[in-house]
Amino acid sequence: MTSGLWELVLKGIWVTVQLLVFSALLAAAVSFVVGIARTHRLWMVRFLAGFYTEVFRGTSALIMIFWVFFVLPPAFGWQLVPMWAGTLALGLTYGAYGSEIVRGALNSVDPAQREGGIALSFTHAQRLRLILLPQAVPEMIPPFSNLLIELLKGTALVSVMGMGDLAFSGNLVRLALQESAEIYTYILLIYFVIAFLLTRLMRGLEKRLKAGVGRAPADGGKPKVSAARPETTAVGAEAAGGR
Repeated sequence: MTSGLWELVLKGIWVTVQLLVFSALLAAAVSFVVGIARTHRLWMVRFLAGFYTEVFRGTSALIMIFWVFFVLPPAFGWQLVPMWAGTLALGLTYGAYGSEIVRGALNSVDPAQREGGIALSFTHAQRLRLILLPQAVPEMIPPFSNLLIELLKGTALVSVMGMGDLAFSGNLVRLALQESAEIYTYILLIYFVIAFLLTRLMRGLEKRLKAGVGRAPADGGKPKVSAARPETTAVGAEAAGGR
């Protein structure tokens, strides 16, 4: 490929990464807000959160992109640029899936932990912040990692709006060179590399979070056992001899 075509592909990669970051941030915010709302004590809050989840899980992400870009703006008399239309559609859609991850992780926390917070007269917000989330978040990372990879794949859907992401740019290069096998192989490899880097990043984050709550060592190895101090050993021996 010529330098101009490679530049087009690089621009497509940058657009895809931007879209991934923006939509992932929105999806994460939606996941926690809706997921926590689904565990709320008020039934109306749980109902509204569940209704949102079922609506967005039951609709196609591609059709949602069409709806946000072509249907929603004329109804309000304004127009969204493709980047923000894609971010809104993907973030809301994948946030619905993420809310189930958050809800399941919160419900998996030992009920005794909740009861301990109540015994300490913690408010609901304090129990959530100090007890439930620190234990639940590490359990969310593996399914969130899978969801993030699915979101990366979903970014290719924005090419239907003419947005210059990696899939759209790759197709333009294919048309210019009239070479499908080579170009699409390159695109597949690029998506794989991005997904692999995301996976390694999420695994590192999972180890650090689990180490923070004492579930795994930060370096991934065996827990370090500190040697006993001489004076402690001597005191223990003396105590044992006195019995």
